[in-house]
Amino acid sequence: MFVPSMLLKQLYTHGSLCSTSKGIKFMLKNRLKDAKIQSLNWISLDGKQIDEDKIYLQLSPDEILSFAEFNQKGEVTFDLKQVITVHLHVKEPVNPEKRKVGVSFKASPFGKLKFEVQDNVSAETSNETHIPRSSHNDYEEGIISERQKYFENLTNGKVNHVGKYSIDPQDLKGNIEHFIGVAQVPIGIAGPLIIDGEHAKGEFVVPLATTEGTLVASYNRGMKLLNMSGGVKSTVVDDAMQRAPVFVFSDARGARDFAKWVQENIATIREHAEATSSVAKLTYIDHILSNKFTFLRFNYKTGDAAGQNMVGRATFAACGWILDHYKGIENFYLESNFATDKKASQINIMRTRGKRVTAEATIKREHLLSVMRVDPKQIDYHGRVASVGSFLSGVNNTGLHSPNGITAMFIATGQDVANVSESSAGMLYSELTEEGDLYLSLTIPSLIVATYGGGTGIGTQRECLELMDCYGRGKAYKFAEIVGAVALAGEISLASAISSSDWVSSHEQYGRNR
Repeated sequence: MFVPSMLLKQLYTHGSLCSTSKGIKFMLKNRLKDAKIQSLNWISLDGKQIDEDKIYLQLSPDEILSFAEFNQKGEVTFDLKQVITVHLHVKEPVNPEKRKVGVSFKASPFGKLKFEVQDNVSAETSNETHIPRSSHNDYEEGIISERQKYFENLTNGKVNHVGKYSIDPQDLKGNIEHFIGVAQVPIGIAGPLIIDGEHAKGEFVVPLATTEGTLVASYNRGMKLLNMSGGVKSTVVDDAMQRAPVFVFSDARGARDFAKWVQENIATIREHAEATSSVAKLTYIDHILSNKFTFLRFNYKTGDAAGQNMVGRATFAACGWILDHYKGIENFYLESNFATDKKASQINIMRTRGKRVTAEATIKREHLLSVMRVDPKQIDYHGRVASVGSFLSGVNNTGLHSPNGITAMFIATGQDVANVSESSAGMLYSELTEEGDLYLSLTIPSLIVATYGGGTGIGTQRECLELMDCYGRGKAYKFAEIVGAVALAGEISLASAISSSDWVSSHEQYGRNR
């Protein structure tokens, strides 16, 4: 399996080369995929191979093998995110000048690999002044307890509620660093909500994690109203996740010609991108030319994962092949801010990031009058007035508060909450039917959700997804349809409250904790 040199060098942890009492050490971390090391060929410093009897490899806090012992094992597991510390019993002074570190080994499924990186020898840090951590198992109870005591001593406080949890810290690898405990957010339920989706069909009770009074009650009221008129039709209409590198050339013509070459070679680029994942599928590459820069926007489908890390790794591999095969590139950055990760943007509204979901319903006039004490004409007119306010403010959402419900569902189900930045965008549309009823439609153009991977498999988060039958593979579209429908319930509830002047009185009655 071909691994671009740029990607291969990521095995080395930069900044890890430091002096020890016996010599120097550095760390290797698997950032590619699960593998097995079949043999270590050599390790070099400044182009000179280190004597084998001076090489030791630390696989865990308690297991250190010599070069010979390591190779005698036959195969050594090197899983994704696993760390191996290489100890070299050679004396080297602490020095800011760069040194060349080379490694050659054979691994399955990659074959023979070798790389060389530059790093400087630094002094080994003392744990007395830094947060306690273990490079090999940072999630065992001993090191967690050390960190809790460190935090307590530093702040003269007490880790009490934070340190009480039901989850297994070993399950948090890849989710958090320097773990000391949990933050407990209250969870309420709203529903059931009738949803007519292509993937979510039936009645759903929804967990909402929040400390905002009236939020659960408001969404529950909206769901009751929507159910009376048959529920919500919810549809995922598009799906895309991006990484956007930028390539720098000597002039604009070079940038233009490169963009053309990328489109001509997209099949090969796709092959290298998709080789990093069994899930990621590169659908197309947008390009924007400005000055002497080519901005590329790689668009992927990422299955049931949110996919930012997945597409980052895939794009990195693709760009590695590009850099090895295209002459004239003067500089390159994997992310140019054109993917607008964790930020609201117009391009995401236009082109989709994550799942593009539309939830819609026709609400009977009599139900609005009986439940919400408001006429459809009042809501429709208020929406048109509010659209002027949206235009004047330059806001990314013409609705009222869809991020409220989205955030509460994100926290409950282990989503990356920072993705509310993109997911906050929304286009709310209403019209009066000939019968005098209210048609309401909400499009969320950049809803980033996952039902597998990330934080979705942790304790309460997985449990909340399972309660909606939304955990695991093949469930992302279903969950997205549910989120869209819930957001619509919140919109009609708040729109009714504002239009009927019920808003403040409801908060005074239900939302005060003083």
